[in-house]
Amino acid sequence: MLHKKLSRRKILAGAAGITAVNILHWPANAAEFSWKYGSVLPITHPMNARISEAAPKILEATNGKFEYKVYPSSALGGDTAMIAQAISGALQMYSLSGDIMAPRAPAGGILGVGFAWDGYGKNWEAMDGELGLWYRGLAERTGLYALPKAFDHGFRNITHRSKPINTPDDLHGMKIRLPVAPTLIALFKAMEASPTPLNLGEVYSALQTGIVDGQENPVQLIDEAKFYEVQKYISMTGHVWTGLHCAFNLAAWKKLPPDIQDTIGKYLTEAATLERADWITNEATVIQSLKDHGMVFNKPDVAPFRALAKKNGYYTDLKAKMGDEAWAMLEKYTGKLT
Repeated sequence: MLHKKLSRRKILAGAAGITAVNILHWPANAAEFSWKYGSVLPITHPMNARISEAAPKILEATNGKFEYKVYPSSALGGDTAMIAQAISGALQMYSLSGDIMAPRAPAGGILGVGFAWDGYGKNWEAMDGELGLWYRGLAERTGLYALPKAFDHGFRNITHRSKPINTPDDLHGMKIRLPVAPTLIALFKAMEASPTPLNLGEVYSALQTGIVDGQENPVQLIDEAKFYEVQKYISMTGHVWTGLHCAFNLAAWKKLPPDIQDTIGKYLTEAATLERADWITNEATVIQSLKDHGMVFNKPDVAPFRALAKKNGYYTDLKAKMGDEAWAMLEKYTGKLT
């Protein structure tokens, strides 16, 4: 039986142990279905830790018929490569972000609209409600089956090597690394920064060599990726919230017997529920860890950033690209954005 909460230390230790022993070294040909799960995130990320923890339980509950191996830290390629693999069937399981789906289906970025969420609350109502259902239907039309319960990836914040970001003027011309995600790229263009799209595995070296001045990510990933070694300031803008789904190649998912589908759904839904609690519990610890590594925090007023993005057409452009249906569902939870 799973504990209700895991400490950050237990997650790290447990994830490492599960990966080394249980995930990557199942006996050959032990299962009828032997799949790969790919993620750009480290094994210590709460999502990957919980998905790793669920693997032996699913194997046991399916009487050895279904297993998966976890490939974290871009071992199977960056997000751009892995989403293509997952859609084609070369990869069966993938940690899906709507922002990464957006190049294929523009409305995929609907949950990642900039400054749409004022902290936790409405975001989960949307993700677990009508908007999330619509989004998962879009994923299915793209070739991916996403389980209903999403994992938390937190609110994204900006880091910089030499200065804090206090006002929109501090972003002007800033060379900032972003994922290959149209919604995020459009946001920072509207805030008059200079975006550089890169997959996650390329970010540390880009920061180290000065190809970019900074990047933006949730604090847990900033810590896990050791960006504190090449960045000094972290500005808590919380400009975008990201939820992640454990997604499956649609054709592969449909070939699974219903009882195995139900078992996978049960344990990975449980994993997502626990991971959401992990994220909140661990955030204060992570922030202290980053401070201990020398990072300097500030919390700017985000209203001027949002106002500049709006002035430069960010929300009206997104609405036109994503469509009235998706936008109306978003504003049902966020209130008027355009």
